[in-house]
Amino acid sequence: MFKNSMFKNSNENVAAPVSEGKTYDVKIEDVAQKGDGIARVEGYVIFVPDTVAGEEVTVKITRVLPKYAFATVVE
Repeated sequence: MFKNSMFKNSNENVAAPVSEGKTYDVKIEDVAQKGDGIARVEGYVIFVPDTVAGEEVTVKITRVLPKYAFATVVE
């Protein structure tokens, strides 16, 4: 009935700007409710455990999902 609905998410087919296994230099901008740091690459959210707001770190992407990713700090 609504195959071409105007309510369809326009970002549905947009690829994530990060790739699993790659490293990125990021700044932790905020902390999520569960305590993970939140960084962004081109507006795309990356959750990074064991970080604090304001910290600048190099992260390795461990999992990429359509709207966000998870990463760990590279030491």
